[in-house]
Amino acid sequence: MADAGLIVCKFGGTSLADASQISKVLSILKADPRRRIVVPSAPGKRSPTDTKITDHLYRCHQLRTNDPSVPFGEIRERFLDLGKALGAQLDLDGLLSDVLDRITESDNPDFVASRGEYICGRLLADLLGATFVDPADDAILFDGSGRLDPQTYERLGEKLSGSGMLVVPGFYGADPNGCVRTFPRGGSDITGAVVARAARAAVYENWTDVSGLRMADPRIVPEARLVEEITYREIRELSYMGATVFNDEAMFPVREASIPVNIRNTNRPEDPGTMVVAERTPVERIAGVAGRTRFSMLFLEKAMMNTEKGFGLKVFQIIADHDISYEHTPTGIDTMSVILRDEELADRGDQLMESIRRDLGVDRVELVRDLALIATVGLGMSRQVGMASRLFLALADAGVNVRVIDQGSSEINIIVGVEAKDYEAAVRAIYHAFID
Repeated sequence: MADAGLIVCKFGGTSLADASQISKVLSILKADPRRRIVVPSAPGKRSPTDTKITDHLYRCHQLRTNDPSVPFGEIRERFLDLGKALGAQLDLDGLLSDVLDRITESDNPDFVASRGEYICGRLLADLLGATFVDPADDAILFDGSGRLDPQTYERLGEKLSGSGMLVVPGFYGADPNGCVRTFPRGGSDITGAVVARAARAAVYENWTDVSGLRMADPRIVPEARLVEEITYREIRELSYMGATVFNDEAMFPVREASIPVNIRNTNRPEDPGTMVVAERTPVERIAGVAGRTRFSMLFLEKAMMNTEKGFGLKVFQIIADHDISYEHTPTGIDTMSVILRDEELADRGDQLMESIRRDLGVDRVELVRDLALIATVGLGMSRQVGMASRLFLALADAGVNVRVIDQGSSEINIIVGVEAKDYEAAVRAIYHAFID
């Protein structure tokens, strides 16, 4: 059962970038006594040309056997400036010297990368008079395969019990051998969700630099409306397809415990933000539109493909043998398409096609490059008459040629593939078809 009086707050890198931003964080926490557990990221960029603390740390790891003191000097200066400006009592100089010594001795890149969150967490705990909980101290556990160990919730829950404020740095934990392991980049969102579940929080507040999720990328559709309420399933679909306001993997811990997520803006704390909930009654036809570029489509054609048992399995095995994961598989009777991310495909396209020609005897195989995928997401879309026709008519009116169509059994999305050059025009067309 959730604690009706507890809110877990995660603050992203932009919310902690400088002393002014951290002062806003302190004000937000002091404004509501229910905000007792804080999950900080490492300080982010102070300006577009600045470097994130975590990027400095990756550089330190690269130079650890030579001289990491130069990039670490940037880290030291930033944290000492923060401590001085905020009136910290913590011996930051001693802490930073200890961290540098341990970085120099460590061959674990995850340990080095996690030190930004660790130092920031120590600083916040000092400023708040809070208890510091180190995720690597038998709190957030990874199993031998690098996945979150379910024992985490019980172990961490014990450390979070009781009264008073607590600070749990984001991004990292420890494996069975006690070695620090990190979540993917942006993993502080995941830590926040794990902490919220372990603490049985009533709400998980995710504080960032935007006032919630928009129904489309505001860089493409500046007038895109704010999403006031959305379900876990819907935001996962949108996050996966490029809506970057929330890490899609962070959905699972809170979804399993039905803990609502409130996406808020550190710079505009008065804004209500977006609520992510288990169930909702839709008001708009769609929840949002999101997409990404840099996809390719592997297209196969073979007569009587549907009668050849195990054909699809063979295709996927060849793809796996080339160390490539796939995204979607729209198919026909004698044709099969496999959508691949360009970063996964890399320079292995010709080798992949040659393997398929040699091993499967297909009539035709080609690789279609420069594609973008766009997902239109909303509860029960497949049950609303005319949704697909409205979408495709809008694309036709915008002069956009659809190369891929994929509507799965989830009933909450329609995915289309278009040429990358048409990506922004397609997003605008779809958004205005359903919102205006």
